[in-house]
Amino acid sequence: MAGDNLDLYAVLDLFLKSKTIEGFEKSLNEQKTGINNLDLDLDKKVDFIKVVTKKDGDSYTFILQDAVSKTETQDVAVILVNRDKNKKVSVQIVGDEDLYGKDYVIEPKTSPTPAVTANPAYGGPDPAKDVPASTTTVVVQSAPVVQYVYSPAYVPYYPPYYYGYYPPYFAMATVLAVGIYRHNNWYHHGGYYGGHYGGGNTVIINNRNQINHYNNTRNTSNRVQHNNASGNYGNGNRGSASTRPSASTRPAGSTRPSASTRPSTSDFSNRANSSGGRNRSSGGSYGGSSSFGGSRGGGGGMRGGGGGRRR
Repeated sequence: MAGDNLDLYAVLDLFLKSKTIEGFEKSLNEQKTGINNLDLDLDKKVDFIKVVTKKDGDSYTFILQDAVSKTETQDVAVILVNRDKNKKVSVQIVGDEDLYGKDYVIEPKTSPTPAVTANPAYGGPDPAKDVPASTTTVVVQSAPVVQYVYSPAYVPYYPPYYYGYYPPYFAMATVLAVGIYRHNNWYHHGGYYGGHYGGGNTVIINNRNQINHYNNTRNTSNRVQHNNASGNYGNGNRGSASTRPSASTRPAGSTRPSASTRPSTSDFSNRANSSGGRNRSSGGSYGGSSSFGGSRGGGGGMRGGGGGRRR
């Protein structure tokens, strides 16, 4: 799925460690953090994700958005921050259905969790893995960004960026292969739980009214839906071996000339060296998975150069 290239465990971990919303947006899009690997427009370059804020009383909705084109924006995920009447704060991240499927919700672990042993007989779409007992917990109330948004010093952040216009720090790196990306970000998973593909998630959204209100204005992209339906995200970034030529495409032995049709030795002087002229499937046809293709524009500003619009 398209969401394979944006690990929401890593996103939530980064959010809670950020000092401001603008700082979170910057860290999310900086190449050095390695968290954003999203490529919804399939140009083999990482997309810029902006963070839009909506506030209702003590509830904040931080919407992660990807401008797929000049006319279409796709919501990627929403971070829900709530404070109840007892001043207890909860934080959850919900992946957009078009990118992560239904009910993809992740929240911090507030207490240690026991070990989990996978069932080797289960062959469903989201098999469990052996997970050791975890003592890692996250104290939400003490997170810098939580303290900031509920402090008198909080100033709402309105990102000025749009398709083709990005901040100078955005370097537009080439998309990594999914396997490498997952490996690089797996360490973020320790203090969080939830986020099961294909349903079966036991994490319940804390503020249903908040998510329902958000869904009324949720942004979706026809281009993203088309790519999903065509399987472009599953194949384009994984470099599947199925794209390699199979043995059946090689010339069969029956196409070779039989002995009776071969010219005699006296004709050898008139023959071209057919072995040198044959076109074989060389190693060059395997060169480079599509997920590694393309180089990035210069550091910052618009795509294709430092400060400017996407060319």
